[in-house]
Amino acid sequence: MKPSTRGTLAAVVTGVAAVIGAAAATPAVAAGTVPVPVPLDGVERGLNLPVPEIAGQLPVPMPGSPEGPRYVEGRLLPDGTVPQLPVSAGLPGADVRTPLPHLLGEGFDHLGLDAPAADLATLTPGLSLDAPLTAPNPEHLGMPAPKLPQAAVLTPPLKSAPAADLGMGAGA
Repeated sequence: MKPSTRGTLAAVVTGVAAVIGAAAATPAVAAGTVPVPVPLDGVERGLNLPVPEIAGQLPVPMPGSPEGPRYVEGRLLPDGTVPQLPVSAGLPGADVRTPLPHLLGEGFDHLGLDAPAADLATLTPGLSLDAPLTAPNPEHLGMPAPKLPQAAVLTPPLKSAPAADLGMGAGA
């Protein structure tokens, strides 16, 4: 095989490996949450006691595209001068499972809390302004009239439906 053919083949293999590596990294980002395990194995071995199993999920915020300006009749500036940017993410989730000594009788060996990551939709704060002049008035030869300026901060709404499940049961 010629050296130029080997170099071309090496470049193709490197490109394929890069594409496969990028494809393998995509599902974690597309999932919307990043798993966060809490390693307590060393504590369990060191103390020789059963310890809780703790894991969590952290959301990955995803910005959206803002709405364009909305022109309102009678105003010189559009409504929503500084637009609100939609952001979708989630609330962090947790999965905790701890062993119980048989305090409550037979059949209750663990206490578990499962609070999955919940979707969260919100908007960033926005600003709505209006100029200290009215629109041109044909009754006053097309001249605008003075008025008080208006300013408003658009508060961000939050939409979410978190849930959790607390339970006790048999098994470790």
